[in-house]
Amino acid sequence: MKACALVVLSLFLHILLSTSVFAADNDFIKFPKNEYSLITGYGTTFDGVGKNSHTRVQTFDVIGRYGRFLSDELGNGWYKGKPELLVELPFSLTVDPKVSPMVGVSVLGCWKLTSSKEFVPYIFFGVGVVYVDLDLECMGSEINFVYQGGAGIQYFLGEMIALNLEFRYHHISNAGLAEPNAPINSGKVLVGVSFYR
Repeated sequence: MKACALVVLSLFLHILLSTSVFAADNDFIKFPKNEYSLITGYGTTFDGVGKNSHTRVQTFDVIGRYGRFLSDELGNGWYKGKPELLVELPFSLTVDPKVSPMVGVSVLGCWKLTSSKEFVPYIFFGVGVVYVDLDLECMGSEINFVYQGGAGIQYFLGEMIALNLEFRYHHISNAGLAEPNAPINSGKVLVGVSFYR
């Protein structure tokens, strides 16, 4: 599984570096209000983090994302950016400990640093709800809550299209509404594409 994640990451970096001559000026980012993204990747639990630290859960993820910019650029210098509200519809296929789908919805806040002309780094944090059917003894409910945060970077291939690379910390638990309530803490590496309209 790790080899698959490394292959995907290597391909993404190869595309990113080999297309640098086609990078466009991203001044347009001041005008569009909407972002539509499709991102995919791999996630695995952290060993030694939380009560459930020895239960390994691995996922392949596909996430549909809609973003709405809340204002024009704010700030000056390196931290100049645009605030964005994101709504994500994640679908995760767990492959370990068993093959099972996880589906949900999340709402996140995002800050995109727009001072660069080619690369747009961003940070995000949000919450959501997810259906999980892993039959783990340490999880007392199939309906769980998510909080997550991370950082990424976008590389613009044209005026309205960008490649994404991001890492996120992802926490799942039932918020104490059922027993037991051992969380699943994982890291996810995701790549994808965004379209601005």
